[in-house]
Amino acid sequence: MTSSLPAAVLWDMDGTLVDTEPYWYECQVALVESFGGTWTRADGDAMIGTGLWDSARVIQAHGVDLTAEEIIDRLTTGVLALVADDVPWRPGARELLSELRREGVPTALVTMSIRRMADFMIAAIDFPAFDAVVAGDEVENSKPHPEAYLRGAALLGVDVADCVAIEDSPPGAASAVAAGAVVLGVEHAAPLSDDAGYTRATTLVGTTVDDLRRLHAAVRGSGVPSPSAG
Repeated sequence: MTSSLPAAVLWDMDGTLVDTEPYWYECQVALVESFGGTWTRADGDAMIGTGLWDSARVIQAHGVDLTAEEIIDRLTTGVLALVADDVPWRPGARELLSELRREGVPTALVTMSIRRMADFMIAAIDFPAFDAVVAGDEVENSKPHPEAYLRGAALLGVDVADCVAIEDSPPGAASAVAAGAVVLGVEHAAPLSDDAGYTRATTLVGTTVDDLRRLHAAVRGSGVPSPSAG
């Protein structure tokens, strides 16, 4: 390990880069109610950070008589309509992403949203933001499985243990930890833990590339093993 690490930064999207969780909830409520069902805040909170196909099965159990693909398509279309005029960026996220690009640190977007949602958000950023993208319809296993983060690192050609992942949800943070990344959990819509293998923060405002370097050095220097290394 060198002082130049992290070799890359792997970004979650919903709740980390963009504040779309309220929009997902609004669209979930509308869809379930259109089939005569009820969708509560607790139902919505339980979906934060999970894969869309997992969420679709839960929504089907609430009486929505559509295929999983139809549910995902309707929810994605609804969220995109809500963000079309004003993308709700999370505080400090674009600023940190911009600094990473200026410093030449590779970046990947690792999201459980489908690719057309990811592409929309990337297109809304006014600079070339990501070197690679992993979307929810491009993996076999949703977060908290490590597949998405392992794939993100592989697409960048780096060891995941040399990466910092930025997440906001327990399933997402668990995915990145299981993959072997150093993880910064930025608490937002769902509570994070202080003892789940990642570093918890309350905001990205003021976070710099040097902060991520120090975090990586501190975690790896403490002897915390990479789960992916067995």
